Amino acid sequence: MPEEHRSHAEIMVVVTALMLAMLLAALDQTIVSTALPRIASDLNGLSKYSWVATSYLLASAVATPLYGKISDMFGRKKIFQSAIIIFLVGSALCGLSQTINQLIIFRGIQGIGAGGLMTLVFAIIGDIVPPRQRGKYQGYFGAVFATSSVVGPLLGGLFTDHLSWRWVFYINLPLGALALAAIGTRLHLPVRKTPHKIDFAGAGLLAVSVVSLLLGTVWGGVDYPWGSAQIIGLFSTAVVAALLFIWRETKAAEPILPLRLFKNDIFRVTTLLSLVVGIVMFGALIFLPQYQQIVRGDSATKSGLMLLPLIVGLMTASLTSGRLISKIGRYRWFPISGTVFITLAFWLFSHITATTSRVELGIWMYILGLGIGQVMPVLTLAVQNAVDRKDLGTATSSVVFFRTIGSSLGAAIFGAILSNRLAHHIMQNVHGAAGEQAAQSLKQSATGIAQLPATVRHAVLNAFASSFHDVFLVGIPFAVVAFVIALALKEAPLRGSAPGEAPPDHGL
Repeated sequence: MPEEHRSHAEIMVVVTALMLAMLLAALDQTIVSTALPRIASDLNGLSKYSWVATSYLLASAVATPLYGKISDMFGRKKIFQSAIIIFLVGSALCGLSQTINQLIIFRGIQGIGAGGLMTLVFAIIGDIVPPRQRGKYQGYFGAVFATSSVVGPLLGGLFTDHLSWRWVFYINLPLGALALAAIGTRLHLPVRKTPHKIDFAGAGLLAVSVVSLLLGTVWGGVDYPWGSAQIIGLFSTAVVAALLFIWRETKAAEPILPLRLFKNDIFRVTTLLSLVVGIVMFGALIFLPQYQQIVRGDSATKSGLMLLPLIVGLMTASLTSGRLISKIGRYRWFPISGTVFITLAFWLFSHITATTSRVELGIWMYILGLGIGQVMPVLTLAVQNAVDRKDLGTATSSVVFFRTIGSSLGAAIFGAILSNRLAHHIMQNVHGAAGEQAAQSLKQSATGIAQLPATVRHAVLNAFASSFHDVFLVGIPFAVVAFVIALALKEAPLRGSAPGEAPPDHGL
């Protein structure tokens, strides 16, 4: 049914079902991040801490453009349901993991399903709600993110402290069952039945390029020297596969990522901004709980509660920007303002120490949340407004894809920086064999810190704090780059009619 014939009540029926599916994906990200330090320690894999997140993001990134293209071709409902089922299978396997390597593999399976959740939620909203009115409904999805961001860390902490970290994965099963039931009964979309051909060769080349890039980033300087044959080979493979992917997309009958979309100025800027903001955003979100649990000695529950200022800032900015965009029909200044807040937050976090007060941390997190909340919702809205109906799913998935790639790079880059600088600072603060022994043991687990002699423990915690300082310091240039890119985003009038209506020419 065209969205101009849908009443607000009819749209809300669909929105409610989509909110439940989005809760599934959003809750997983926040609930796992709080439990991750304990998980890595229990499975003796602290050195592979970032890989638990990276494998999930990597698989999600590779799968995302496929979901967008396939849903454009075959309709969104069944593809959406398939994504939820894959996500639930991965969740069950993660809960059963006995080693860190098993968990990394199963998180990858979970990520394949997650690649379809966020992408298809936003694509379906693009199907039924015109851009000018979409801001009114952004508030509901902002509330889902806010709820998951508050409930997720709390549940992650409670499960980890009082039950088992495995329940951070098992909780997805009943929620997923509810989401499947809601989507099956509430979501009704037309399906266009036309012959299609999926570009599996392009998907394979894209996967090879992304995986090689991430492996090189994660292993470089940690498992292998940057100038080693392994790292050079991985980066070379990433470049060659990327070039072959571009060539393939010019030849494919139905490319996964049509290169003509990059002629659109708004599409080009939003995808690039999604990439850079993803790097910065995830670099902060994944390591703040680790700082609080290791350096401050907080429980998993308490570290979850300490993220509340960030969530309040994100919710405030998301709800406010959504309402204002619907009212004034303009969006360009929100990403610009948001990247300023993000840059300021990273500069503040670069002053972090082992004794930074909780009030200061709360203010810094609130500022970061204000920045993220102004940027992320607008990028999807801007790109959907700039493309034709037939490219809606592909364009939406592209924004999610580049953000996920950015998040994967952020986890890998900042994880590598943390590992390198931690070893450096420990050797600097704890001399001799004691320093070498401490650095080696911390590659596996942080639980042994409490058993160290008081003077060594104090030096190790300061080394951790100095390493987190280095992580945020490196993040500042990325935030500045995001601001510069945001300045290039063009303002296009938000359409108040059907997505199928031809959009204004934005360089396409």
